[in-house]
Amino acid sequence: MLASFKLIKRLPQILRTWIEPNVSAFLKARLPLVWVLSLFLGLGVAIAAIVFRELIGVFQLFWLGTRSERVFTAALSLPWYWIMAGPVVGGLLVGLLLTRLEARRTGAVADVIEARALSGRKLRLRDGLLSAFVTAMSLGSGASAGREGPVVHLGAVLATAIAWRADLPEWCRRTLLGAGVASAISASFNAPIAGVLFAHEVILGHYAMRSFVPIVIASAAGAVASRLWFGSAAAFLVPTHQITSFWEFPAFALLGVTAALVAILFQFSLFVSDYAARGVRIPLWTRPLVGGVIVGGIAVAFPHVLGVGYEITDMALWNRLPLVTMLALIVVKTAATSITLAMRFGGGIFSPALFLGALTGGAFGIIAASVFPTMASSEGLYAILGMGAVAGAVLGAPISTTVIVFELTGGYELSIALLLTVAVAHGITQTIHGHSWFQWQLEMRGLFLVEGPHKALGHVIRVMDFMEPLEDEDAPVSYDPETGAPSLRPTDTLEASLRAFDKGGHDRLPVVDPKDSTRVIAFASHVRALRFFNRALVDMSEEEHR
Repeated sequence: MLASFKLIKRLPQILRTWIEPNVSAFLKARLPLVWVLSLFLGLGVAIAAIVFRELIGVFQLFWLGTRSERVFTAALSLPWYWIMAGPVVGGLLVGLLLTRLEARRTGAVADVIEARALSGRKLRLRDGLLSAFVTAMSLGSGASAGREGPVVHLGAVLATAIAWRADLPEWCRRTLLGAGVASAISASFNAPIAGVLFAHEVILGHYAMRSFVPIVIASAAGAVASRLWFGSAAAFLVPTHQITSFWEFPAFALLGVTAALVAILFQFSLFVSDYAARGVRIPLWTRPLVGGVIVGGIAVAFPHVLGVGYEITDMALWNRLPLVTMLALIVVKTAATSITLAMRFGGGIFSPALFLGALTGGAFGIIAASVFPTMASSEGLYAILGMGAVAGAVLGAPISTTVIVFELTGGYELSIALLLTVAVAHGITQTIHGHSWFQWQLEMRGLFLVEGPHKALGHVIRVMDFMEPLEDEDAPVSYDPETGAPSLRPTDTLEASLRAFDKGGHDRLPVVDPKDSTRVIAFASHVRALRFFNRALVDMSEEEHR
């Protein structure tokens, strides 16, 4: 009895001992500020996404006479020369704008991932807004690409602007970057859960608990703002589908294999087109113009490829396309999107991946029904599964893509079949190709995130981060490059410096002035470089597990 009384008496002290460190850590990490900023960021990104979508409609209005997403239907009533005029004139304007703005291309998801990996890199607000404007013009004039990637980039740009002005630590800036992306996905797709998962899976690369709440707040705010403007209906309204028989699951797995092949060929087409375009020596302003001529020519025969393509995707989900048309569109849409992006039009690949997936699944469903007429489900069901499988394999984001398809179609009852199809497609794509589209783009820039954080840090950390500058009172130190003795520059990477230390067995190397290679401005030690590298790895691990 006395022991119980003493325990009750000490209870407030015990609770304070438990709670105070957690509250102190919460405040020290500036999480209250991050939560508030996430709310305003989510609303701001949603408004920007709404303006972006409406701007596409405005550009489209001058060409098709409608702001709706029913581009294919509008194009059917136009003469061939007017269909071609949209991409050609749009390409000319995009090329002139890119030249005027001294920009080689518009921003996309890969730039956001790069900014997250290179914590010191800031996405400039001006570049982001101009990129969004050029992309809206591209899509509004019929460029065969998606709108989600540019919206993600725009959300990340706004997040970066807020985070840097608030003078937040690095992990907070990365969290707000993810929050901006989550709101962009949520507002663009009307898919708040998928926005949260996409931000963690693709952008941050981890599911840290202290990042979860701000990202959810931003995603929820984005969804609410988007639904107030566009309504709460899913992006694709599909009939109720039901799995006819559990014996269909081998067919679902086979669809995953088929979707993987389509995803691999799509990525290969994007790679080859981009590589070929880099080798063509023509002025920048003419690239989108040439691309517009080619895409316009394709659209004369297949107006289905114009724009984002949600109308055709919807037709596939409703079983309104014949088999031959779907097979042909898989080929021409792949070509049109590859040319569009290679020729520097603005746009992303998510919508084209959904387009190709729906057609792949729909075509597969028709063939399956002809082979097993009493067992096969509707081709619309296979179209839904194909959407998730191709998109997940191309983006390298199977979890968030699965949820996006759930939220886009409302088809939660298909969860088991969709998970199986997406997993098979993703696994085969990784086995054969080994890359997602975003990873390939980053590796073209020398950023190998797929090899682990240590590889990325080797490229991100510079000698200037760990060198020991000479004091003003130190005697001047000179360096003679003619001797062949090794030296470093402040901008050399950690990987290059470690290689220099190891090659000559040096413990300490001079760091020379980039403008005067004979003047030593600092010294870099092997031990200090390794210590800085280890500290960065520890900080990254702590961020991912808190």
